[in-house]
Formats: sequence, C-alpha cells, structure tokens
Amino acid sequence: MATVGLGEKRAIWPTLKPYFTVFDWPLTMIVGLIFTASTITMVSAGIDFPGRFEGHMRNILLSVLIMWIAANVSPQMLMRLAVPLYLVGVALLVGVELFGIIKKGAQRWINIGVVIQPSEIMKIATPLMLAWWFQKRESVIRLPEFIIAAMLLMVPVALIMKQPDLGTALLVMASGFYVIFLAGLPWKIIIGLVLAGAAFLPIGWSMMHDYQRQRVMTLIDPTSDPLGKGFHIIQSMIAIGSGGPMGKGWMNGTQGHLQFIPERTTDFIFAVYSEEFGLIGNTTLVILYLMLIGRGLFIAANAPTLFSRLLAGAVTLMFFTYAFVNMGMVSGILPVVGVPLPFMSYGGTAFVTLGLGIGMLTSIQRHRKLVQT
Repeated sequence: MATVGLGEKRAIWPTLKPYFTVFDWPLTMIVGLIFTASTITMVSAGIDFPGRFEGHMRNILLSVLIMWIAANVSPQMLMRLAVPLYLVGVALLVGVELFGIIKKGAQRWINIGVVIQPSEIMKIATPLMLAWWFQKRESVIRLPEFIIAAMLLMVPVALIMKQPDLGTALLVMASGFYVIFLAGLPWKIIIGLVLAGAAFLPIGWSMMHDYQRQRVMTLIDPTSDPLGKGFHIIQSMIAIGSGGPMGKGWMNGTQGHLQFIPERTTDFIFAVYSEEFGLIGNTTLVILYLMLIGRGLFIAANAPTLFSRLLAGAVTLMFFTYAFVNMGMVSGILPVVGVPLPFMSYGGTAFVTLGLGIGMLTSIQRHRKLVQT
C-alpha cells in the first residue's frame, strides 16, 4: 500500500491550508461543542420520529457549509449585498401578504419555485441594512439618522407581525435594535421609548390576537388551563425540575420518552436536555453560549470599520436573544413564542440563519487579520 511521505504531506498542506484557516477556531470549537450536545440530545429526543436524527445531521452539515461560504465573503461584499438583500426580503414579505401560503392559520410562506419563509431572511438582512446605513452616515449620525433607521426596522417588523408571527418579529426587531443601540442611540431616547412602550401596553393588548393574549395569561398562571394552553409549560417545567443536579441520564428521561413534552425536538428540546443532564448539563450549556457571545463581542470590539462592528455586535446579541428567549419560555419565565435554541433545536431554516451569522462573524475576524498583515 502506498504511503504519503513527510515531504508530500508538506507539499499538500499549502493547498489545504486556506480551507482550514478560514475559520475562527475559538468560535468554531465553541459551536462544535454545542453541535455535540445537540447531536446527543437529538438521539434521545427524536427516538420516536423516524428520520429526525438523520435530518438533524443534514442540517448541521448544511450549517457548516453556510458558515464556510459566508466566512469567504468579505465585509466589503456584505456591504454591497445589504441593500439588495433588504429590498428583496421586503418585496417577498409583501408577496406573502398578497399571495402567501396559509399553514396552521398563519400566512408566512410563499412559493417562488420553492416554498420559502421570507421572514427568516430579514433576521440577517435587517441588521445588514442598518449597519450599511450607519456606515454611510458615519460622520453625521444624529437624531434624523436614528429616525430613518427606526423606519427601516419597522417596515419588516410590521409585515411579519401581520402574518402573524410574533416570535420572528421580535427576533427581527431585536437584531435591528441592537444595531441602532450600538450606533450610539442616546439613553434619553431609550428611556423615552421604554416609557412610551409601557403607556402603549393597553392598546397593544387590544391589538394582539387571541392566541397571543392566551400565551401571556398562560405565562402568569399555566395551571389555569393545565390540559390546554398551559400543558406545554407545565410539562417542560416538570422535566427541568425532575432532572435535579445530575440528571436522569442519557436516554433515561421519562417526560420526553413518554411524550409528555410537546415539540421536544424543536422549541422544547431544552426540556429534554435538562431532564437527562440536570443542572450540571444546563450550566455547561449556558457557559458554552456565554463563551460564544463573549467571542462574538470580542470580534465586534476589534472590527476595523463601523459597519463590521455594528454587524458583529448585532449578530452576537441575536444569538443571546435566541438562547435567552428559548430557555426563558421553556422554563416558564417568558411566553411561548416559537424561538429555537441555537444549534440545538431541529430545523433547517434556523440552522441556515445561525450558520450565516457565525460565518459573518468569522469573515469579520478573518479580514481584520488580513488587513493587519
């Protein structure tokens, strides 16, 4: 059998090196560990779903591919793509309103040869657009610039809420607000917005759909409808509590395997993980997410341009929002809004969006190094 000599290995490495050095390894290792926890949990959570584990592995590979592609796109190219991607996304949202496909009472999808959910595009397109806007106005960022940025943000948010899709609308609003905040939004305005939001709550309550109001009431008292709207929260809280400090052990969770936990491979996978790995497992997972957020903020702080800093900061805080909202709703401290746990929950669309976010962070860090050298 032919063997590859040391000299040949050294000759091959320069060819392969660009494919490995494109990744930011601290970020990659953190995401890899979350992928590992996700894979182990999916084996248990998806045991009653034929093909679910195989589909999850395909989603992970797709996410890695998206990361690699995005990491090879320079921040300058991302700037050039910002406006077209935003306009296409808004146009598709209008198309959903006019010609969208209705599933489970919501009009969120459109058929353009393939069925897509345009609101997912806006999770990335909105912070891209706002970062582009502030980069173009870097020398004159004043109140009018913030007002225009707020209008650019509210257009997709309003269209997504109309579908209705409160969870995605909140994520898009959060990702856009992070850009506006990091661009230097004065605290006086932030406090004013908070007070205005509090005053608007009664009107907002009357504008909410019945199922949205029911979710808020269920959060306050899930036992008011234990076999209906409160069932999800009650069962997930039982699963988290029954895990104890050490957990019941992998594949030994009862709430999940006896099918008490609904959506246990998607939105409520954290309940399955908590039951089997307990407080120690939860602490480990939270530390991994904190490390991911910390690395992202480090990349943002060291980015060479305003566009890169705002984009990296917004993407990083978007990961925080995903994790915080999902863990909060599963543990009963936030309403159930259908937000996946990053790189843990089953779902191809979410993996593409999250992988794209990691790829953009990698691109920003990589090109900073290239500029320095």
